[in-house]
Amino acid sequence: MAAPSPDEVSNVVTKGTPERIRDADRTRAEILDMAAREFAEKGFDGARVDEIAAKTRTTKRMIYYYFTNKDQLFVEVLERAYTVIRSLEQNLDVDHLDPAEAIRQLAGLTFDHHESHPDFVRLVSIENIHRAEHIARSNALSNLANPALDVLTRILARGRETGQFRDDVDALDVHMAISAFCVFRTANRHTFNAIFDRDMLDPAFRDHHRRMLADMLVSYLTTR
Repeated sequence: MAAPSPDEVSNVVTKGTPERIRDADRTRAEILDMAAREFAEKGFDGARVDEIAAKTRTTKRMIYYYFTNKDQLFVEVLERAYTVIRSLEQNLDVDHLDPAEAIRQLAGLTFDHHESHPDFVRLVSIENIHRAEHIARSNALSNLANPALDVLTRILARGRETGQFRDDVDALDVHMAISAFCVFRTANRHTFNAIFDRDMLDPAFRDHHRRMLADMLVSYLTTR
């Protein structure tokens, strides 16, 4: 499929908004917003590029102009979703806190993010169904591995230095434990509710679950 000409790009980008010109970054962002919702709702196979185009007032051809194909569109949806949580983690200011409190803050950040971004959890679940074949093609996502652990690594190091934390656990272990709790709570909400008649995202349980996660982590890290 031939790429549209500059005039075609301009015409599509400004379609429906005569009062102002949408720049390319805004158009890409709008496409990614809608694509994230479509992929999260319908999965990679069920999502349709023409549906995404219709809901963004652009064209399928324009989406391919920006993202080449459906696979690359999904890769960039994943990249943006992961970048949000990694940025929050990196910007968390906990170096001045007691190590145990710092762990609580980091766990709470992930808890809050996953609860408020259920599409992120669904996108990750969908990518696991596809055996991470899209993430494997993304240099950006592979480069996010270390930032995901930097803050946690510093917290654990301080905890070991002060004699508060055990020394047989690494940052990836703790990251896995936090993710397991937070992802399960959102991803398995409906099946858990159907089996046990308890909605894990019921606001009545929120503070209890948030505190439970932090308590479990601190209890494990401080057990000899």
